Amino acid sequence: MTRDLIGKTVLLTGATGSIGQAIARELAATGARVLLHYHSNATCAEALVAEIGQGAAALPGDLSDAQGPSALWEAAEAKAGRIDVLINNAGVLTASSVDDPLEVWHDAWHRDLQLNLMVAADLSRSAIRHFRAHGGGRIINMASRAGQGGYRAEAMSYGASKAALINLTQSIARGFAAQGITAMAVAPGWVRTEMSEDYIRTHGEAAALSGVPLGKMAEPAELAELVAFLLRPSQASLTGAVLDVNGASQMRS
Repeated sequence: MTRDLIGKTVLLTGATGSIGQAIARELAATGARVLLHYHSNATCAEALVAEIGQGAAALPGDLSDAQGPSALWEAAEAKAGRIDVLINNAGVLTASSVDDPLEVWHDAWHRDLQLNLMVAADLSRSAIRHFRAHGGGRIINMASRAGQGGYRAEAMSYGASKAALINLTQSIARGFAAQGITAMAVAPGWVRTEMSEDYIRTHGEAAALSGVPLGKMAEPAELAELVAFLLRPSQASLTGAVLDVNGASQMRS
């Protein structure tokens, strides 16, 4: 275990989910101070603060509100002063159908676009402005395999929002590298999380793994280790990269 992040402060959204908790633990183990965003699970967030230490703090925020991301950044900045890393991990998949009433269809798309794209865009905007004033910083966006090809008919809003998130990541990398700001995306396939367990309860695990040659889901700890690697000082040249973690279920040439 390296201690590359001693003295660094990380703002992590969606910190109480399976992937968020794993990332928080891994980054704290490498020396980082982690500011843990949560929506409603204050008990989990505070327990995680106590567990990981390193000056961690829990910050509530409703990111479904258009003002939520900016308010969260302001709270994080007030708490820590300087922030070195933004990890946009919060996200949602809202099932919908082309046969839904138009209002229901729009609600699903608006929800996924807000929580999977606009939150990251608004927080990245705040982070870039902050990083420019403090000599640089890093942004990691949790994308998805769904954003790199067509996706399930009942989750088109999820796939489209994650595709846009990947483009946002690469635009930041291209546009701000000269100012010491780097951005990377992690694109998981199936990960053993609350979301995947919901799918398995309805469709069965065999359905989820039918197109995964490795024959198993990734564990949250695998993603956490990768995020910690991306934040090593030596890995600046990875800016703009999209790292696939999908068990060979989707490969790009």
